[in-house]
Amino acid sequence: MLKSKKYIVFGSPYLSLLVCGIGAGDEVITTPLTFCATANTIIHSGAKPVFVDVDSETMNIDVKLIERAITKRTKAIMPVHLAGRPCEMDEIIKIAKKHRLVVIEDAAQALGSEYKGRKIGQIGDLTCFSFYVTKNIITGEGGMVATENKEFADKIKIYALHGMSKDAWKRYSDDGYRHYEVIFPGFKYNMTDMQASLGLHQLKRIAVFDKKRQKIWNLYNAAFKNLPVGLPAPISKEIHHNKHLYTLLIDKNKCGVSRDEFMQELHKRGVGTGVHFIPVHLHKYYRERFGYKPGDYPKAEYIGERTVSLPLSAKLTSPDVNRIIKAVREIILANKPKQK
Repeated sequence: MLKSKKYIVFGSPYLSLLVCGIGAGDEVITTPLTFCATANTIIHSGAKPVFVDVDSETMNIDVKLIERAITKRTKAIMPVHLAGRPCEMDEIIKIAKKHRLVVIEDAAQALGSEYKGRKIGQIGDLTCFSFYVTKNIITGEGGMVATENKEFADKIKIYALHGMSKDAWKRYSDDGYRHYEVIFPGFKYNMTDMQASLGLHQLKRIAVFDKKRQKIWNLYNAAFKNLPVGLPAPISKEIHHNKHLYTLLIDKNKCGVSRDEFMQELHKRGVGTGVHFIPVHLHKYYRERFGYKPGDYPKAEYIGERTVSLPLSAKLTSPDVNRIIKAVREIILANKPKQK
């Protein structure tokens, strides 16, 4: 799956920051349109998250704005491949090299996505994946980090298992007991063998899952193209989008119903939805700690007020998809403002 990466280890964005030496007084550039975990890992490392607004079409970090946010304290860029759509990695890597920054990709939603023929996981200095229960491949909890850097990989292994020396896991092997040594004050981030077996079994079915998601994506696009809603941006031929999320933008002026009202109507019809995401800088903690305020990142805020994620899973049946489509169309057409 990630054949060009030499090292794949159990780990997390926090450990990735840690092994890069990022800490107090440092800054890490990322997007405000992401789950809070992205910013939280930066804060836990001791650094400050510095947000850059998004591109209104792709909803990913706007690469044209990144250099403006770089200061003497900047140590890394953490792009987030939102909904599975790859960021403009060539430009991000170019900027990072120019300013001697580390690139740590948040690929929690992007397993299987590709950018210009390269799998996500083959580009940045470190790439972090999640196998949480909502992802395209699941183990319940846990994640992994892909990197070409042996030193990074070895350190993540140690930090992820209590800070014990890298051969500690062998201490009960057939070769007999081996003493271990604690090198760092580590954590317990390792995945269980049972969880790993679940993930390994699903790896063989990535292509099957991908085709099912693509079919549902196409059905949604066809069903909603004439509605006054914002559809996902067209997918460039330079990327492969893993279709992790299918989002609509619901603007009350165009639809006659707000995003939250739309979600509530879908709920009444038995259709669950999600919001990906309320921009991080608008949450109470980040406003109070860092002084962020509404208006700081207008494109992310516009999307955050209107975005809604519809069900999208390889487990959805044709009747499920038809029911979701019917519900969306009924609500929008019933509330659509009449043309004057």
